[in-house]
Amino acid sequence: MSVLALGGAGYIGSHAVYQLLDREREVVVVDNLQTGHREAVPANIPFYEGDVRDRQFLKEVFAKEPIDQVMMFAANSLVGVSMKEPLQYFDNNVYGTQVLLETMVDAGVSDIVFSSTAAVYGEPNQVPIKECDPAMPQNPYGETKLAMEKMMKWCREAHDLRYVSLRYFNVAGARPSGAIGEDHDPETHLVPIILETALGKRKSITIYGDDYDTKDGTCIRDYVHVEDLIDAHIRALDYLKDGGVSDVFNLGSSTGFTVKEIIGAARAVTGKEIPSKIGERRPGDPTKLIASPEKAKAVLGWNPKRTDIDTIIEDAWNWHHHHPDGYGGR
Repeated sequence: MSVLALGGAGYIGSHAVYQLLDREREVVVVDNLQTGHREAVPANIPFYEGDVRDRQFLKEVFAKEPIDQVMMFAANSLVGVSMKEPLQYFDNNVYGTQVLLETMVDAGVSDIVFSSTAAVYGEPNQVPIKECDPAMPQNPYGETKLAMEKMMKWCREAHDLRYVSLRYFNVAGARPSGAIGEDHDPETHLVPIILETALGKRKSITIYGDDYDTKDGTCIRDYVHVEDLIDAHIRALDYLKDGGVSDVFNLGSSTGFTVKEIIGAARAVTGKEIPSKIGERRPGDPTKLIASPEKAKAVLGWNPKRTDIDTIIEDAWNWHHHHPDGYGGR
């Protein structure tokens, strides 16, 4: 039987595919290659190019492949774009999840591990954030992810669908071998933007706001290594297979770093100057997001091993330094 990785050619999804193969699991990948890369998926596994919103396409994949569990990574995920194009985000994220869940129910597949986000919390009342804290998104991206979680909750009641929703904090890093890494166009994530600046691909990095209520005025975020993140996904698959109840878990390090601190760490790792400048705040950006990952550790047995900021940046730098043009530079 196989695990279906929807969005498996993307940054996070491709790391899931590699780790599943490391553990000798069968994998099937579906991706529309809007932001993913065919080169990020090993050539010897089943790959289907298509959109999760295409019912007939998805139905055919489930009919052809012996799928028994699903990992859902396919979604638009840019906060700024979601503020300008909310209907696009609801169409792709919420409607796409609806089609997937309908297809799973029709095919008799009941287990799904879902890629969610800390953006469901909005501006938190306290940190570190726990799963029981209020979910009050401040942007359409977070709102769509919360709607997707609620959709799965009600499918659990109606169709006995079992899910684990993993609420990511900031994901960074790359496979330590350097085989795959992060490659977006345009790039919007902090760590790769910093490293593109280190490579001279950008003149400087813009820090969006230095007047937040933090120690240096810049936003604080919790960073988790992508390899640790995927370990939690596979543990969640096994948890469901062993009869675990549907639940929601935070994935983070419980440690926060300001934007300026991340830039400083990258300067130390790369030995590069990495010029920076101050810009205006971006709408929808909370001041501080730090996870309490204790529930994932206790229930899933998750024990992140690479989630310290120097290791995250070192692994990301290994990828970017050797692939300055991403997958297009191979």
